[in-house]
Amino acid sequence: MPSASNRPEGTASTRQNARRATVGALTTTISVSIPVFLVGGLAVQVGEELHFSPAGLGLVVSAYFGASALASIPAGALVERFGATRIARTGIGLSAASLLAVAVGGRSLWSLIAILAVGATGNAMGQLASNTSLSRQVPSHRQGFTFGVKQAAIPISTLLAGAAVPVVALTIGWRWAFVLAGLLACAAILLVPVEPIDAWRVREQGQATGALIVIGLAAMLAAASANALGTFLVSSAVSHGIGPAPAGLALTLGGAICGLARIIGGAQADRRPDRQVGTIAALLACGALGLALLSARGEAALISGVVLGFGFGWAWPGLMTFAVVRLHPQAPAAATSITQTGVYAGGCVGPLALGAVAGSAGYPTMWTVASIAMVLAAAFMLLGSHLLRKHAT
Repeated sequence: MPSASNRPEGTASTRQNARRATVGALTTTISVSIPVFLVGGLAVQVGEELHFSPAGLGLVVSAYFGASALASIPAGALVERFGATRIARTGIGLSAASLLAVAVGGRSLWSLIAILAVGATGNAMGQLASNTSLSRQVPSHRQGFTFGVKQAAIPISTLLAGAAVPVVALTIGWRWAFVLAGLLACAAILLVPVEPIDAWRVREQGQATGALIVIGLAAMLAAASANALGTFLVSSAVSHGIGPAPAGLALTLGGAICGLARIIGGAQADRRPDRQVGTIAALLACGALGLALLSARGEAALISGVVLGFGFGWAWPGLMTFAVVRLHPQAPAAATSITQTGVYAGGCVGPLALGAVAGSAGYPTMWTVASIAMVLAAAFMLLGSHLLRKHAT
């Protein structure tokens, strides 16, 4: 059965399938990624009860993304074998189970890490299943935009986690926030679209594995650097003499810019679909400038660094997924599992490595190191773009 991208565009059924796939991908992505962001948003309340420090929180986040990296390639194989619908629902179920398990059984730092490892597996499954659903049910001329919307779900998850603090955690307790999130995740299972039974039976031959590995390495360096924005921005700004309130507002601004940039970036990808890996390299170069500006003092440097760092340096995940899926339409989950492993690996090693640099040499040095890593990521993206074009030819 042909995929949506090969059917006549503009028919009512195609538009309806595309809408369902987009809504399903958005809700799936939020549902499978919310556990780690909810822990981060409720870190003060959770840390006080479970007796762990900010260093412990960093360990939790790194362990979560490390488990996601380990699960990514097996999850991609499962999607290719059993289909996006079944694996997306399984991923959401695992995420919901981990949220409810934290509420009931989270009694120490180590139990929290163990429970979130289950949620990390669900995260890998849900992300790759969503990629496959979009690639097969959304017309090709709209896939860039929809992948941008999907990736905008990540900053949305951060904002939802932040909203849970005053609304739930400070009123009825942080454990109830996890219960509510778990129940909402279960409801998201109903929004997963059912894909045609024959859509996932075809296998692609001869993936550009070398190019994907290079792009995955670039993604690791870029994600490690960009993740420092959410992890260290506030504490770095405070160390430069900026008040906690303006620093927190800068982080909120960054999250909003990040989500908007991912959507806008996806829309432009539909107009220039063949040049997106090169576009990512340019975005990373601009993002590196933003990270470098954060090493300077003053609110002007902070705002400029946030706009460039979030608006450019963290706008690329949807573009990367779109570019890879476009060249591997018959095995999108297997292909994106390689590059997604790099993203998760960056989320794992970034907070640990850059946190160690900040602790030993200070935040200005840390931002400089992060900027250099992002420049290297841009260079690897250019190499990956060359290899992908060679493979396509």
